[in-house]
Amino acid sequence: VQLVESGGGLVQAGGSLRLSCAASGPTSSRYPMCWFRQAPGKEREFVAATSWNGRSTNYADSVKGRFTCSRDNNKNTVYLQMNSLKPEDTAVYYCAASLRSGVPGEAYEYAYWGQGSQVTVSS
Repeated sequence: VQLVESGGGLVQAGGSLRLSCAASGPTSSRYPMCWFRQAPGKEREFVAATSWNGRSTNYADSVKGRFTCSRDNNKNTVYLQMNSLKPEDTAVYYCAASLRSGVPGEAYEYAYWGQGSQVTVSS
């Protein structure tokens, strides 16, 4: 499975961005998908995850109410809509795919990772 993120960039605080993660490979639309992020000098942290069919989602407390994770299995693409962005959201955002069921929330549960997309929020 190959994952390619896009949509990152520079935005002012309070603005919005939408990240996309295009997946390729057999049965990639059947995998739970997630977003993690890593800021400079910090550990990678969970942001959001969705079940294989998009019916279940899970979010980190820090992004609840501001970020929305969704997917379009017809396009093999997962999205992260980010609204009301804050400077502390600045990080490299990674999408990942899991071979497990449900909505995994730990990095070790994800087998495939994208290359990352930089999101920078200016104050």
